[in-house]
This record gives sequence, structure tokens and C-alpha cells, in this order.
Amino acid sequence: MPLERIMKEKTSADHLLYVSLKYTKTCDVILNLIERWRSMVELCIDALLQKLKKKKIITTLPAAPKMKVLTLKDIFKKEPAIIQTLDLYEFFKKIPQLNKIRESEFRKNVCLKVIDGKEVKINMEKLKEYNEVLERFIKFVREYLSI
Repeated sequence: MPLERIMKEKTSADHLLYVSLKYTKTCDVILNLIERWRSMVELCIDALLQKLKKKKIITTLPAAPKMKVLTLKDIFKKEPAIIQTLDLYEFFKKIPQLNKIRESEFRKNVCLKVIDGKEVKINMEKLKEYNEVLERFIKFVREYLSI
């Protein structure tokens, strides 16, 4: 059941990345995509924690989002797909509060600049990098949940 919801979020995110963004080229679509990815990762985090509790690796489910992330980072410290995604997830969670600069909207090189201590340019290339990290994460989660 949780895997179905995760895959539904992933399908929506893929549509935003490969269809909506291709035709609209706006920063709002980028922000919606990031929000969709954040939601998908949260579902994965909860599913992984449930599985860990079922396997008796952890005794209680952490309630706070920060504790959930720290628990997973500790348990899967040797799994780069998990660590990269959780770092990305923490960045995604900060984006709504950060200063954002919209560049080249409605053009080929649409770019959302996010100021997080330093400037992060979120353009098509960056979104594809994020997507690769998330694909590896989803693959890991699917395999782990099916054990």
C-alpha cells in the first residue's frame, strides 16, 4: 500500500518534470516539482521506518521529521542513495522559506535561483541530477520494502 502511494507521487513528479516543465517553463512548475519530490521522499521515509520497526531494528517510530531523517541516516549510513536523498530532502524542505530569484521564465533556460547561504541555481540540468538521485533512492526503497 505505501509503495502504491509512493509510485503515484513519482508519476506526478515525472509528469511535472518531463511534460509540464517542457511546455510551460516557469519557476512555479519547478517549485511544484520540488514539493512533489519532497512529499514522495516523506512517504518513503515513513515506509522505511515502518519496515525497520517491523524488523525490530528500531523500537519506536520517531515523531519529529528531523528525528526520522537522523534515524535513517544513522541506520543507512553506508547507503549513498539514502544519504544523498535525505540531504536533498532537507534542502527541499528549506526552499519555501528561502529567497528565490526567477530567471528566464517562459524560455529555454528557465532557472530558479535559491539563496541558501550560497546561491543554488535550479535549472533543467540540476533537476535532472536531482531526478537521478531520487531514482536511485526509489529503487533502493522498492527493493528494501519487498524484502
